This record gives sequence, structure tokens and C-alpha cells, in this order.
Amino acid sequence: MGLLVIVLAAGYGAGAGMLLPRAAYRLSVEPGDAWRAHCPDGHVLRGWLGPARCRPPGAPPAAPPAHGYGRRAAATAVLTAGVCALLGAGVGARPEVVAYAGLAPLLVLLALVDRDVHRLPDVLTLPLAAGVAALLGAAALLPGAAGSWLLALLGGGALGAAYSVLHLINPTGMGRGDVKLALSLGVALGWYGWGVWAAGAYLGLVYGALYGLATVLLRSGGMRQGFAFGPFMAAGALTGVLLGGFGA
Repeated sequence: MGLLVIVLAAGYGAGAGMLLPRAAYRLSVEPGDAWRAHCPDGHVLRGWLGPARCRPPGAPPAAPPAHGYGRRAAATAVLTAGVCALLGAGVGARPEVVAYAGLAPLLVLLALVDRDVHRLPDVLTLPLAAGVAALLGAAALLPGAAGSWLLALLGGGALGAAYSVLHLINPTGMGRGDVKLALSLGVALGWYGWGVWAAGAYLGLVYGALYGLATVLLRSGGMRQGFAFGPFMAAGALTGVLLGGFGA
């Protein structure tokens, strides 16, 4: 049963990951800019999901795409499949696996956008927070669930509050998008208890600090600009959920 969950999660992740490149390209804009509506060659983009491949207007449907832009679908498919497979292995055949693996592609998309433009759009962070709370709430009603919905909600509030304090202390280093992402990650971590919550929250900070230190050491001029912290928050939360899932 455990192997079946891993295979299904990986297959779902691969399929969802194939759809991320166009969305990542369209959402990767500077704050205040409108979402991208055209490819680099000026062709109108239709839809939000799918590979980042463009077919010029007037081209026959059977014609191959003229050019690509953004990330390759194969790369995002492998990345998302790996994340979902890990979650399937850690959480196993418990009802909360639907919440974790099901929303993992959205978290991958957020990490990709943040890495490109250092931005976590509300159009992604807020639905993710609502989605993980709703799906874990539904999982709590089913037999076999290994967590607590109340602790999940408390965890989301606690991590959101903690990142709000960090934002007030250093608004240039910790953006409002990080605070909103912390809500959903706190819910995901709190499900398995405060120990998992603390581990995931702490590891996110550690991963980011190690990357920052490595960047300073490898660049003779030091770190001249900030870096996207969202991917490290996500990596810390993923580690925490895996610890909680295996432990449960």
C-alpha cells in the first residue's frame, strides 16, 4: 500500500509539474507590474497552465511550437514528482496525504516564482493557506488521520505571527509574502504537533542561513543583494512534515 501511494503521488506530481512552466513565467514579474501576457517574442499567451512553448498566431494547430521560453516542463515535472513522492513516502496511506501531496505543486510554483523575482504573490499564498487548512480539516474527520486540526490552525497562526515579528524587525530581509507563506507552512507543520512545527520552522531558517553564508564565502565581494527565502522555508517545512509523517 505504501508503494502504491508513492507511485500515485509521483505520477500526480509529474503531471502537475508539466503544467507549471507557463504559470511560473507569467507570474514572475516585479511588484506592481501586471502579469505577463506575452511571450518574449510578443505573442499573446493563452491560458495559465502548460509548457512554456509558443505557437505564433495563425499557425496551424498541427504545427510544432515555434520556440520555448521559461523553464522546461520536464525539469518542473521531475522536481514536483520528487516532492510529491517524498510526501507520499513520509505520510503514507493516511488521509492527510491528499492535503500534502495535493498542494505540493502550488508550493513548488511559489518557490519557482520567488527564486526568479523574489516575490510570493498573494494569488498563490492565500489560496495555499486556505487550501491546506480546509483539506487537513477534512482529513481530521476521516479514520486513520495521524494529526490534529486544532494544532494545525494554531501552528499556522503561531508561525505567521513569528514571521510578522521578523518582518517588522527587518522588512527588507523578510517580506510580507514570506509572512503569508508562513501561515500555510505553519498549518502543515502544526498538524503533527509542536515538535514537528519547531523543527520545520527552525530548519527553514537554518537552510536559508547556510545558503547566505555560502554565498558570502564564495563571492569575494560578499552578498550584494538579498536572496529568495521562500524556497528555504518550503524546504524546512518539507523536512518537518517528513519527520512528522515517518514518526507518526
